[in-house]
Amino acid sequence: MAASQTAAGRSNMLRFMKLIGQLKRVPRTGWVYRNVKKPESVSDHMYRMAMMSLTITDPTVDKDRCIKLALVHDMAECIVGDIAPSDNISKTEKHKREEATMRQLTDLLPEGLKQEIYGMWEEYETQSSPESRLVKQFDLLEMILQAHEYEELEGTPGRLQEFFDSTDGRFHHPDVLQLISSLNEERGSHMTKTDDTKNCGNSKEASAVSSQPLETSHTSS
Repeated sequence: MAASQTAAGRSNMLRFMKLIGQLKRVPRTGWVYRNVKKPESVSDHMYRMAMMSLTITDPTVDKDRCIKLALVHDMAECIVGDIAPSDNISKTEKHKREEATMRQLTDLLPEGLKQEIYGMWEEYETQSSPESRLVKQFDLLEMILQAHEYEELEGTPGRLQEFFDSTDGRFHHPDVLQLISSLNEERGSHMTKTDDTKNCGNSKEASAVSSQPLETSHTSS
């Protein structure tokens, strides 16, 4: 019986890993809707959030807890997908779907892991700890950093401004604010250079037009 349970446990763990692997193939919906080429996956997004958690310098923060929260916060999207505000699905319905999926996923795990991972997801959803609130800021920071990178790759500074606007007033941690300051400075510089290039191009165009000889029309009397 024990051997049978062990085999079942291994089978469930394999199934769990395959389901989680689907996150590598679930694109972030916001980028898809904005016609970004080769949009990042949910897994890509969570990885950089985990790195933000790892590199935080605040000694009062539980880094390990932040890393775990970053890794589980969007886990349900391996089945329900990345539900965006423009999908017209209420927050209540979104939470209901994701909660059911998290129970389905964690039911594949041994009891201790089941409780830990589901508990982490619930902690993030309810924003019930300092770590969960910090990781939420990482979630938003990662989003606008990615938006900036897409603008750089496309050569279209400012095109994804709506993502930046959606984060106004939502950053509070000093470390996060420092990164935001650096990001805004770099982005602002790129936008200024683009404006200067456009203005220069317009000036050359105007100059070329003004230097062309005027044509006169001759009419017979």
